[in-house]
Amino acid sequence: MSTLLVLKSSILGEHSKSNQLIDAAITDIENIIVRDLTTSPLPILDGETLKAINSDDDLTGVQKEIQELSNTLVEELKQADTLLIGAPMYNFMVPTQLKNWFDLLARAGVTFSYTAQGPKGMLEDKKVVIVTTRGGIHKDGETDHVTGYLTTLLSFFGITSVKFVYAEGLNLGDDLAAKSLELARSELTARM
Repeated sequence: MSTLLVLKSSILGEHSKSNQLIDAAITDIENIIVRDLTTSPLPILDGETLKAINSDDDLTGVQKEIQELSNTLVEELKQADTLLIGAPMYNFMVPTQLKNWFDLLARAGVTFSYTAQGPKGMLEDKKVVIVTTRGGIHKDGETDHVTGYLTTLLSFFGITSVKFVYAEGLNLGDDLAAKSLELARSELTARM
Protein backbone atom coordinates (compact mmCIF):
# COMPACT_ATOMS: atom_id res chain seq x y z
CA MET A 1 0.00 0.00 0.00
CA SER A 2 1.36 3.39 -0.95
CA THR A 3 1.89 6.11 1.65
CA LEU A 4 1.19 9.82 1.26
CA LEU A 5 3.18 12.35 3.29
CA VAL A 6 1.41 15.70 3.61
CA LEU A 7 3.30 18.81 4.69
CA LYS A 8 1.33 21.90 5.64
CA SER A 9 3.28 25.12 6.16
CA SER A 10 0.73 27.92 6.15
CA ILE A 11 0.61 30.14 9.23
CA LEU A 12 -3.08 30.85 8.55
CA GLY A 13 -4.43 27.56 9.94
CA GLU A 14 -8.04 26.91 8.95
CA HIS A 15 -8.11 30.14 6.92
CA SER A 16 -5.25 28.94 4.73
CA LYS A 17 -6.15 28.37 1.10
CA SER A 18 -3.30 25.86 0.65
CA ASN A 19 -4.54 23.88 3.68
CA GLN A 20 -8.11 23.97 2.37
CA LEU A 21 -7.01 22.69 -1.04
CA ILE A 22 -4.97 19.92 0.56
CA ASP A 23 -7.73 18.88 2.98
CA ALA A 24 -10.22 18.57 0.11
CA ALA A 25 -7.77 16.42 -1.88
CA ILE A 26 -6.95 13.93 0.89
CA THR A 27 -10.41 13.07 2.20
CA ASP A 28 -10.48 9.57 0.68
CA ILE A 29 -6.82 8.63 1.18
CA GLU A 30 -6.19 5.97 3.83
CA ASN A 31 -2.45 5.52 4.33
CA ILE A 32 -1.41 9.07 5.13
CA ILE A 33 1.03 10.94 7.35
CA VAL A 34 0.11 14.59 7.95
CA ARG A 35 2.68 16.95 9.40
CA ASP A 36 1.55 20.51 10.09
CA LEU A 37 4.79 22.42 10.40
CA THR A 38 3.09 25.39 12.05
CA THR A 39 1.33 23.57 14.87
CA SER A 40 4.42 21.44 15.59
CA PRO A 41 7.26 23.82 14.72
CA LEU A 42 10.70 22.48 13.93
CA PRO A 43 13.96 23.98 15.20
CA ILE A 44 15.72 26.48 12.97
CA LEU A 45 19.11 25.67 11.53
CA ASP A 46 21.73 27.04 13.88
CA GLY A 47 25.06 25.72 15.19
CA GLU A 48 23.42 23.40 17.70
CA THR A 49 21.01 21.97 15.13
CA LEU A 50 23.76 21.55 12.55
CA LYS A 51 25.87 19.53 14.98
CA ALA A 52 22.85 17.43 15.96
CA ILE A 53 22.08 16.35 12.40
CA ASN A 54 25.69 15.86 11.30
CA SER A 55 27.42 14.24 14.27
CA ASP A 56 27.05 11.57 16.94
CA ASP A 57 29.90 12.84 19.09
CA ASP A 58 29.38 14.65 22.39
CA LEU A 59 25.77 15.69 21.76
CA THR A 60 23.88 17.54 24.46
CA GLY A 61 20.41 16.37 25.51
CA VAL A 62 18.83 19.02 23.29
CA GLN A 63 21.00 18.00 20.34
CA LYS A 64 20.02 14.34 20.81
CA GLU A 65 16.34 15.36 20.71
CA ILE A 66 16.94 17.33 17.50
CA GLN A 67 18.75 14.35 15.95
CA GLU A 68 15.87 12.01 16.89
CA LEU A 69 13.38 14.44 15.37
CA SER A 70 15.46 14.66 12.19
CA ASN A 71 15.62 10.85 12.05
CA THR A 72 11.82 10.70 12.37
CA LEU A 73 11.37 13.22 9.54
CA VAL A 74 13.76 11.26 7.31
CA GLU A 75 11.88 8.01 8.04
CA GLU A 76 8.54 9.65 7.21
CA LEU A 77 9.96 10.80 3.90
CA LYS A 78 11.49 7.40 3.14
CA GLN A 79 8.15 5.67 3.84
CA ALA A 80 6.23 7.97 1.51
CA ASP A 81 5.67 7.15 -2.14
CA THR A 82 4.06 10.55 -2.69
CA LEU A 83 4.50 13.92 -1.00
CA LEU A 84 1.84 16.60 -1.01
CA ILE A 85 3.40 19.89 0.06
CA GLY A 86 1.55 23.09 0.87
CA ALA A 87 3.87 25.97 0.00
CA PRO A 88 2.20 29.37 0.17
CA MET A 89 4.35 32.27 -0.99
CA TYR A 90 5.36 34.64 1.80
CA ASN A 91 7.54 37.57 0.77
CA PHE A 92 8.47 35.80 -2.49
CA MET A 93 9.62 32.57 -0.74
CA VAL A 94 8.36 29.49 1.09
CA PRO A 95 7.39 29.82 4.75
CA THR A 96 10.18 29.52 7.29
CA GLN A 97 8.45 26.44 8.68
CA LEU A 98 8.89 24.57 5.39
CA LYS A 99 12.52 25.65 5.06
CA ASN A 100 13.15 24.30 8.57
CA TRP A 101 11.83 20.89 7.44
CA PHE A 102 14.22 20.83 4.48
CA ASP A 103 17.12 21.96 6.68
CA LEU A 104 16.55 19.03 9.06
CA LEU A 105 16.47 16.61 6.11
CA ALA A 106 19.58 17.79 4.27
CA ARG A 107 22.01 15.24 5.74
CA ALA A 108 25.08 13.91 3.96
CA GLY A 109 25.04 10.13 3.93
CA VAL A 110 21.33 10.07 4.79
CA THR A 111 19.37 11.97 2.12
CA PHE A 112 22.24 12.78 -0.25
CA SER A 113 25.84 11.72 -0.72
CA TYR A 114 28.93 13.44 -2.03
CA THR A 115 30.41 11.82 -5.11
CA ALA A 116 33.24 12.64 -7.51
CA GLN A 117 30.55 14.10 -9.82
CA GLY A 118 29.01 16.19 -7.04
CA PRO A 119 26.10 15.60 -4.65
CA LYS A 120 23.74 12.71 -5.44
CA GLY A 121 20.28 12.38 -3.92
CA MET A 122 19.43 9.17 -2.08
CA LEU A 123 15.61 9.40 -2.10
CA GLU A 124 14.59 8.54 -5.64
CA ASP A 125 11.31 7.10 -6.95
CA LYS A 126 9.01 9.53 -5.18
CA LYS A 127 6.28 11.68 -6.63
CA VAL A 128 5.73 15.21 -5.32
CA VAL A 129 2.77 17.53 -5.78
CA ILE A 130 3.23 21.07 -4.47
CA VAL A 131 0.27 23.37 -3.84
CA THR A 132 1.50 26.94 -3.92
CA THR A 133 -0.86 29.79 -3.13
CA ARG A 134 -0.08 33.43 -3.79
CA GLY A 135 -1.82 36.75 -3.27
CA GLY A 136 -0.45 38.09 -6.56
CA ILE A 137 0.48 36.52 -9.88
CA HIS A 138 4.05 35.22 -10.01
CA LYS A 139 4.10 31.95 -11.98
CA ASP A 140 6.93 31.89 -14.54
CA GLY A 141 7.98 35.39 -13.53
CA GLU A 142 11.10 36.82 -11.94
CA THR A 143 9.39 36.95 -8.55
CA ASP A 144 8.59 33.22 -8.43
CA HIS A 145 11.42 31.98 -6.24
CA VAL A 146 9.27 29.23 -4.68
CA THR A 147 9.20 26.97 -7.74
CA GLY A 148 12.95 27.02 -8.39
CA TYR A 149 13.87 26.66 -4.72
CA LEU A 150 11.64 23.63 -4.15
CA THR A 151 12.60 21.97 -7.43
CA THR A 152 16.29 22.38 -6.62
CA LEU A 153 16.01 21.07 -3.06
CA LEU A 154 13.91 18.05 -3.99
CA SER A 155 16.31 17.23 -6.84
CA PHE A 156 19.18 17.50 -4.35
CA PHE A 157 17.50 14.63 -2.46
CA GLY A 158 17.06 12.68 -5.73
CA ILE A 159 13.37 13.52 -6.17
CA THR A 160 12.71 14.70 -9.72
CA SER A 161 9.02 13.90 -10.30
CA VAL A 162 7.69 17.26 -9.09
CA LYS A 163 4.42 18.88 -10.19
CA PHE A 164 3.10 22.26 -9.11
CA VAL A 165 -0.51 23.32 -8.59
CA TYR A 166 -0.88 27.11 -8.51
CA ALA A 167 -3.60 29.21 -6.93
CA GLU A 168 -2.65 32.79 -7.74
CA GLY A 169 -4.19 36.24 -7.59
CA LEU A 170 -5.95 35.39 -4.33
CA ASN A 171 -5.73 39.02 -3.15
CA LEU A 172 -6.71 40.53 -6.51
CA GLY A 173 -10.48 40.32 -6.18
CA ASP A 174 -13.08 37.71 -5.30
CA ASP A 175 -13.83 36.61 -8.88
CA LEU A 176 -10.20 35.96 -9.79
CA ALA A 177 -9.57 34.22 -6.46
CA ALA A 178 -12.60 31.94 -6.89
CA LYS A 179 -11.59 30.99 -10.45
CA SER A 180 -7.98 30.36 -9.42
CA LEU A 181 -9.00 28.18 -6.47
CA GLU A 182 -11.43 26.16 -8.60
CA LEU A 183 -8.76 25.54 -11.22
CA ALA A 184 -6.28 24.52 -8.49
CA ARG A 185 -8.83 22.10 -6.97
CA SER A 186 -9.38 20.51 -10.34
CA GLU A 187 -5.64 20.21 -11.08
CA LEU A 188 -4.90 18.82 -7.61
CA THR A 189 -7.62 16.18 -7.95
CA ALA A 190 -6.16 15.12 -11.30
CA ARG A 191 -2.63 14.86 -9.87
CA MET A 192 -3.59 12.86 -6.80
